[in-house]
Amino acid sequence: MQPQVTLVGAGPGDPDLISLKGVKALKNADVVLYDALVNPLLLNHCSPSVKKVYVGKRAGKASYTQEEINQLMVSHALSHGHVVRLKGGDPFIFGRGKEELEYVQFFNIPTEVVLGISSVNLPGYYGIPLTKRGINQSFWVVTATNKEGNLTDDVRLAAQSSATVVLLMGLKKLEEIVTLFKENEKGDLPIAIISKGSTVEGKVIFGTIDTIVEKKRKVGVTSPAMIIIGEVVASHEQFNEWREETAAYFPA
Repeated sequence: MQPQVTLVGAGPGDPDLISLKGVKALKNADVVLYDALVNPLLLNHCSPSVKKVYVGKRAGKASYTQEEINQLMVSHALSHGHVVRLKGGDPFIFGRGKEELEYVQFFNIPTEVVLGISSVNLPGYYGIPLTKRGINQSFWVVTATNKEGNLTDDVRLAAQSSATVVLLMGLKKLEEIVTLFKENEKGDLPIAIISKGSTVEGKVIFGTIDTIVEKKRKVGVTSPAMIIIGEVVASHEQFNEWREETAAYFPA
């Protein structure tokens, strides 16, 4: 038995959006530690004898602390062999992947990383480009809240930029985010919210900075969710349909 820990990116929800290398790792795993955002269908790739340990967080309540997860990876690797740490999206994009890797390596346990499709790619899954020629030259990916749960300073900077802005973990701060963009005279800027990733429950709503809070309230969008702000959102046909419907009810 050789201890080993492999960090595997599970992708943004659709079970088909995991890499072939990730599937191979699951098939060869002795233990799988998996998060809440991981589609449980992915566990079907594991052998019948594999030990499955849920270490996710739901409704703000974690089944294990990060320190406990770190310890579980090491203890199971030493007692069982190959541990796969299955993480939603990509382990190295707001996923604490490097933190977990360094902890395991401290115990001289071999490690490997299998990249995953990040939730940052979700706009494209729903037909929203992050870049489009003639519209924008860059996009920013920002975590909306810091470890204290407050809005990050980077969001304030993003509100002043002409770049497309992708905000992760920001749904609870939507009103504050909208206020920042309004302060920068961007009330007409298109915005989209993607809820539940690329799972079967996934959906996207459209609006502008001025209208999105009310739209969210009516539709009932829930976390996990990401926010996309920028003119590229207007290139989606559903945004134009929404704008025409709004104009019919509220003519200029």
